[in-house]
Amino acid sequence: MTAPIRVLVCDDQMLIRTGLVTIIDAQPDLAVAGECGDGQSAVDLARRLRPDVVLMDVRMPVLDGIEATRLLAGAAVEDPVKVLVVTTFNLDEYVYEALRAGASGFLLKDAPPAQLLQGIRTVATGAALLDPEVTRALVGRYAARIRPAGGPADIPLTPRELEVLRLIADGRSNSEIAAALVISPETVKTFVSRILAKLGLRDRVQAVVYAYRHGLAA
Repeated sequence: MTAPIRVLVCDDQMLIRTGLVTIIDAQPDLAVAGECGDGQSAVDLARRLRPDVVLMDVRMPVLDGIEATRLLAGAAVEDPVKVLVVTTFNLDEYVYEALRAGASGFLLKDAPPAQLLQGIRTVATGAALLDPEVTRALVGRYAARIRPAGGPADIPLTPRELEVLRLIADGRSNSEIAAALVISPETVKTFVSRILAKLGLRDRVQAVVYAYRHGLAA
């Protein structure tokens, strides 16, 4: 049998944390590796337990979820942990900062349990978790603030790769990008892999952040 996906649950609200633990532990392919209520404990436990996924709240005492995410999954971390941020709509600026800090994706706290569980499984495989509508609402709202003054002239991508990157930033799936550009989904996958490699990015989440920071997204 395949070993279950081990999840560390980090949320300062005990009621929410208990609910998350209960939902996760009820799944045969998932297991709660530990739980905590502040960011520093999240960092310490994650480093000690090495879970497959850290379910991270944004606002927590001692150390907030953004800094905890940066310490666990940031660019300077040699062996990063996969972090899935769970938050609410009114924390959208914090979500953007968490993505910049290295989170593999995010979910809203009012997401259905099935969506939460699928999100954990998705992030555990190494894929990014981005809901198109939420991505546009959260990241897009801060586009003006995060864009640098300069243009995208120094971006080492072909015109076609730039098209694909813009569509990724718009929250499009591979099948939607394929339909928009009249190419096959397999070709889209090749473009996405090439874009990530050229820009030194880990996943689609980082590609979205990159696109907004370089003025490539509307």
